[in-house]
Amino acid sequence: MTLKTPFIHDNFMLFGDEAERLYHDYAAKMPIIDYHCHLPPEEVAQDKTWDNLTQVWLNGDHYKWRQMRTNGIAEKYCTGDATDREKFDKFAEVMPYLLRNPLYHWCHLELARYFDIDDCVLSPETADDIWNRAQAKLTSGISAQQLIRDSNVKLICTTDDPADSLEHHLSFQRSGCDIRMLPAWRPDKAMAVENAATFNAYLQTLSAAAGIEINSYAALIEALRKRHDFFHECGCRLSDHGLSYSYFLPTSDSTVAAIFDKVRSGKQVTAEEDEQFKTAMMLEFGRMDSEKGWAQQLHLGPLRSVNKRMLGEVGPDTGFDSIGDWSYAEKLGGFLNALNDEHALPKTILYNLNPRDNEVLATMIGNFQEGPVVGKMQMGSGWWFMDQKDGMERQIEALSQMGSLSRFVGMLTDSRSFLSYTRHEYFRRILCNLLGSDMAMGFVPHDFDLVGGMVENIAYNNAVEYFNFDS
Repeated sequence: MTLKTPFIHDNFMLFGDEAERLYHDYAAKMPIIDYHCHLPPEEVAQDKTWDNLTQVWLNGDHYKWRQMRTNGIAEKYCTGDATDREKFDKFAEVMPYLLRNPLYHWCHLELARYFDIDDCVLSPETADDIWNRAQAKLTSGISAQQLIRDSNVKLICTTDDPADSLEHHLSFQRSGCDIRMLPAWRPDKAMAVENAATFNAYLQTLSAAAGIEINSYAALIEALRKRHDFFHECGCRLSDHGLSYSYFLPTSDSTVAAIFDKVRSGKQVTAEEDEQFKTAMMLEFGRMDSEKGWAQQLHLGPLRSVNKRMLGEVGPDTGFDSIGDWSYAEKLGGFLNALNDEHALPKTILYNLNPRDNEVLATMIGNFQEGPVVGKMQMGSGWWFMDQKDGMERQIEALSQMGSLSRFVGMLTDSRSFLSYTRHEYFRRILCNLLGSDMAMGFVPHDFDLVGGMVENIAYNNAVEYFNFDS
């Protein structure tokens, strides 16, 4: 069914002349720095193409899989062996039931921006038409690099393990492409001593990458420092850490070394030893980042792989995670303070997954702001389950009231999808609508140069200054 008025239109989510002008005159034109994503570097370097809409739109998308399961769709149509067209048709069946879920907005933004489909919404009745129109666009040559370029993305930072060769980053950098792709350091596996077998297997990989026999805690740190140096040479300027909560249970160097030896012998650590080891590692990572002028990102709060049966059947990162319920303010403050006492606290971005922690992080960053760095401590954008209208608005409000929204480094995709750059558009529309409403009600001056400049800075300029990728 053709819509009389497009669902995705020029003023989508913009209410009032002020909001419309802020978005169209200031936000929309700004380039994108996507400083945290999970795009596979080899797919960027090889300029990946896709045979059909399912491959580029549904495969690997745990947001969509969760909703398909919620609406009674069997697993074979999510992660299973159904055909691509069958999977698409099943998702089309679900779409009419997703009103008020952010997927309804995201999906139709993606269809509009990348496939020029804005005259209908996805449903079983429109599935054939949308599939065929998308197929025509894909056949015409849509590729990974084209999608990035068409989205006005200037730079992306992928998420990379210390043992990664970065061969795809290096080959891409040598290609002369006008898009920049840089690595970001994600050393979670290097401190995952809760599973001795997995940890020891990982150390073999890290050892080979660093060219160092990792037979002691000191050797582990030496190997990581060597890889950290290599990442820096390849243009890396920020790290990322996926944490259930902030670890802070400091202990002596000898105790940490003994915990390492225990794990290397194949023995299981206690909960206390696990946190002691992770604390020591996070402090080391912070020192490394500080020495090189990197920014560290702490993603706090997920409860991962809750459904153990499905973890065994389809693996991690497939839609069986939820918001955690840990209280971590005191430990987070202790961790940041320990680095600060050493004058080794790097620029830091804190992300929370539980919305109750918005004000915790908004006030925590104020404890460690320090000139001459502008906005050294950042409250990260709405993330994962808060990567939607309500979550973004809550993050903006908390940061506005208790920090400095004007200094915010802005949005990111945190996605494995090449179609997800509409998340930046979505955020910019929400930001402009909030600020436009403030202008209309007299809460901020009716000065487009002032407020529009703030929009441009949050959209792009602040990230350019903060990360200093050209240093």
